[in-house]
Amino acid sequence: MSSQRVRIDVADHVADVALTRPDKHNALDAAMFEGIVAAAEEVAATPGVRAVVLHGEGPSFCSGLDVASLMSGSVSLDDLLDRDGRRSNLFQRTCTDWIDLPVPVIAAIHGNCFGGGLQIALGADVRIAAPDARLSIMEAKWGLVPDMGITSTLPRLLRIDVAKELTYTARVLSGTEAAELGLVTHVAGDPLAAARALAAEIAGRSPDAVRAAKHLYDTSWHAPVEDGLLLETELQRGLIGSPNQLAAVQAGMSAEPARFIDAR
Repeated sequence: MSSQRVRIDVADHVADVALTRPDKHNALDAAMFEGIVAAAEEVAATPGVRAVVLHGEGPSFCSGLDVASLMSGSVSLDDLLDRDGRRSNLFQRTCTDWIDLPVPVIAAIHGNCFGGGLQIALGADVRIAAPDARLSIMEAKWGLVPDMGITSTLPRLLRIDVAKELTYTARVLSGTEAAELGLVTHVAGDPLAAARALAAEIAGRSPDAVRAAKHLYDTSWHAPVEDGLLLETELQRGLIGSPNQLAAVQAGMSAEPARFIDAR
């Protein structure tokens, strides 16, 4: 898929999703919001995808809201904030749709990653940032609160006092500082290359096991212990003896690459 704002390329079981508004640092206008949500939907419907790399073209991952465009555009803010019977509005879905994707999503962050851009990256399972990337929960600078799924993502990464400080001040962090706080997973001189390498490694594992692991952690991370233990058992029962589990065992014993079957 290639749209006005987002491009998708799929190869070797990895979907490469690029934000393509480089002249505006991939700032979020209505078309970008719609393009990101459409991209997540397309990836979810594409057979054989085992991992996703999410990144921005040009000098930045995403610099946040294009306020002028949103205020003057043909799509009203009320439309973008409308849930339309869903649990998330369009703003929020640019984050939560990546969370809901059953396969891992890896965000490669460089340049500016501000406000809504950071919240999109927080929807990924793993974030790899350049050491000199610039990240900020920037909404307070514009008299707003972060409202793109951050209440689903930040509590799993930061203590509440750290989250509050970063939100109240809109302080800009380097990629290195963000990694020290746990806001990003790793730093790398070439975050896109590192993200693609990690995605390729994940794509070489059993897609059933990887999907089950994402479901297990996303469902049980803050759940009661009993619920987590039960889910572990249920998922394991479904994996043991399945074709892909047997293929993984055979590959491990023979040191040959496994041939896995992808769900349709």
